[in-house]
Amino acid sequence: MDLSYAANLEDYHLARAFEGQASGFYIDVGAGHPVADNVSCWFYLQGWRGLVVEPQRRLIELYPLVRPRDIAVPKLLGRTPGEVDFHIVERLNGFSSISVEHARNAQKFGAGFHTCRMPMTTLAAICEEHGVETIDFLKIDVEGAEGDVLAGGDFRRFRPRVVLLEALAPGTLAENFGDWEPFLLDQGYVFALFDGLNRFYVAREDEALIARFPKTAAPWLVVPHLGHTNRAPERTDHPDHAFAQALVAGFLAKLPRLDRELLLSFLLDETDAEFRRKPNACDRAAAIARLFPADKHADGVPRAAGIEANDIREFYAKLMETDQFRIMLGRIAASYDGGQILD
Repeated sequence: MDLSYAANLEDYHLARAFEGQASGFYIDVGAGHPVADNVSCWFYLQGWRGLVVEPQRRLIELYPLVRPRDIAVPKLLGRTPGEVDFHIVERLNGFSSISVEHARNAQKFGAGFHTCRMPMTTLAAICEEHGVETIDFLKIDVEGAEGDVLAGGDFRRFRPRVVLLEALAPGTLAENFGDWEPFLLDQGYVFALFDGLNRFYVAREDEALIARFPKTAAPWLVVPHLGHTNRAPERTDHPDHAFAQALVAGFLAKLPRLDRELLLSFLLDETDAEFRRKPNACDRAAAIARLFPADKHADGVPRAAGIEANDIREFYAKLMETDQFRIMLGRIAASYDGGQILD
């Protein structure tokens, strides 16, 4: 392994256990982002595939685009089918949970949350629905509801070779495996490894896998971490730095030619109802200040009073049709489209 995608080297420890296995199948419950802090991403790159279960729409919708071999399941898993409140934490995806207490813990990091009603199914049901046979590893990270997911499984019929679960409560980092570990042991699994965050278990009958499973957590710097090389255009140590720089340059060179609706989608979250209300004077001032900071654009700021708009989104759209905005795009592009000779 030359790069770990997981938050805590989970993929490295699994890779050691499955070393030499060219293909396989995983179930990733609470999959999160398809690349960042992702336990199954490295295996996908090796040719594996699996079920990725993630209830947050903006995350699960990325999987068909980034990892099309996987089966994306946009659902919550629990003990029984039904409906439940799901608390979606802003910005901090990992705190989103069916537990309002865990969602509230994110407030100490400055993140709010909103609640929506969502359908819930079971681990056994999705395995049945998708015709799952062999499961090499099952990963569960659902912010305190790990026991509920386990209880909804059928570990005689759908039997993972390895099960790993987050074993510390989000926010407090208190041990939380006491409620669900006895159940897993009763299903014929043996404890194999605690990596400081997760507990790994192996099916008792898989003696060869038990024998080669790591016995202790690897040193943190045993391999590079994707999380250490963020912002690809800026970090020379990012594996995709050169390509990201080429993308940025190409994008900026074409700014004046880009469709205004596309540009608007970069600026505004189209799912946020806030941008659909009538703009007041403060909204207008904020929009202009965002696009044309006064200390940088003293000689070329559009006049808000002359722009009529039914909602904030339309106000932004009309700002984009002003001479000042068009010239701004040209100023940015000039360094990349050959307008300015920099060398």
